[in-house]
Amino acid sequence: MIVLVSGGAGFIGSYLCEFLIKHGHEVYCLDNLSTGHKSNIRLLLSNRRFHFIRADVTLPRSFKVKAIFHMASPASPLQYIQRSIPTMLTNSLGTYYLLELARKTGARFLFASTSEVYGEPLQHPQKESYWGNVNPIGVRSCYDESKRFGEAMTMEYYRKYGVDARVIRIFNTYGPRLDSADGRVVSNFIVQALNRQPLTIYGKGTQTRSFCYVSDMVVGIYRAMFFPKTKGEVINLGSPTEITISQCASLVQQILGLPHSMIHKPLLRDDPTRRKPDIRKAKKLLKWQPVVSMKAGLKVTIEWFRGIEPTKERR
Repeated sequence: MIVLVSGGAGFIGSYLCEFLIKHGHEVYCLDNLSTGHKSNIRLLLSNRRFHFIRADVTLPRSFKVKAIFHMASPASPLQYIQRSIPTMLTNSLGTYYLLELARKTGARFLFASTSEVYGEPLQHPQKESYWGNVNPIGVRSCYDESKRFGEAMTMEYYRKYGVDARVIRIFNTYGPRLDSADGRVVSNFIVQALNRQPLTIYGKGTQTRSFCYVSDMVVGIYRAMFFPKTKGEVINLGSPTEITISQCASLVQQILGLPHSMIHKPLLRDDPTRRKPDIRKAKKLLKWQPVVSMKAGLKVTIEWFRGIEPTKERR
């Protein structure tokens, strides 16, 4: 099957491209490399079933494809706040153009949304039926609200045109290929720990997250696209294991055999205090749940970071 992956040179997108190639698909990877890295897809470039196109998703494209994974968008607060307008256009105009492509070609469509659509949740754990509690004009709204708009656009194409579309809401994901400078929790902690620096905790460190290893996430994404009865569905993908930020920091230091050393800074604006997905729908429809433990995933991720220069930007 011919498949298009927007954002295919990004962190999760590159693993998805590899998974698709492994399962016999022909993959077109569309990425402008604003936050993705060509090094993420280096091993795929010589594969005859892989095609890299350096281009912006906010411009119309014509492909003869059977499935479209819309993975493009900056995903860390540091990235999307710096690139606020491009982020909003990627999740709005980019989504529109790819949905139009799906409508014209009859392709399946998957919109990669985020747990951030739940905002500062008043419901815990978060289930797909929850509408969220988002600040529409806050510093993170460029990401939160554009993802919510992308979801709305996707569902309108499903209802009005019968497009075979679905939405996934991705919760915090980690693993090798995380950008060391993108400001995400896990990469920050690992880089600081490897440099023997105190780990930076924003606020008291009692805010929680649910971290999913990237290989588990990719399996969930693939099944959400190709499993039956997913058309028109919104599905949470993430780990149901909830830990505090302080516990995550301690685990990184424990794996590296370092003493607990942390510094506290003021809590970031609009930073959600709790995150935990209700994944009952994923279990039912996709027969999916994460299998890699946090400790096992962190060990692999740390070893990968040992092999790169944390302060050197990758290309």
